[in-house]
Amino acid sequence: MIRVLLADDQALVRGALAALLDLETDLDVVAQVGRGDEVLDAARSSQAEVCLLDIEMPGLTGLEVAEQLRTELPQVRTLIVTTFGRPGYVRRALDAGAAGFLIKDTPARELADAVRRVHAGLRVVDPSLAMESLMAGPSPLTAREAEILLLAIDGSPVAVIAARAHLSLGTVRNHLSAAIGKTGASTRAEAARVAQTNGWI
Repeated sequence: MIRVLLADDQALVRGALAALLDLETDLDVVAQVGRGDEVLDAARSSQAEVCLLDIEMPGLTGLEVAEQLRTELPQVRTLIVTTFGRPGYVRRALDAGAAGFLIKDTPARELADAVRRVHAGLRVVDPSLAMESLMAGPSPLTAREAEILLLAIDGSPVAVIAARAHLSLGTVRNHLSAAIGKTGASTRAEAARVAQTNGWI
């Protein structure tokens, strides 16, 4: 039996995934959590072998959890299962240590097979997303530019962003200006939208 942990902040989705996977004779859903910061402890206590992670969860994102699991529990394999099929997310997920990336409308049989393949040490990526990711290429943003854009996404003033990032106003303006140029946007709000749409932030 492959021991599976499900992490998704939507209880209905989590329950549906659990019900589908439990129909498989070789898969056993041993834990379910609704927050990213609950995954590590739940994976330890349940001795999960494969963790299915949503990307957007409270506490920690699925990408942050994948990285945490790679460091703390390297024997646990991770598979991102999300509604957000953005090309940049695929690359970021694989860079974070995820072994696979699927979207939530993947048929149940394919999802179960993906769990088996990930457990066996293989990588599984939704084919259309893999192609989009290759075509889009890597994010043009530096880690700092991505961080600043993420802080700017809610329309916060530069002074607030600078305080949150512990940077000077000038440095924040420089990062925002660079991000605007690299995304081909005309404003920081548009740059943040472009970056989010592509999965770069």
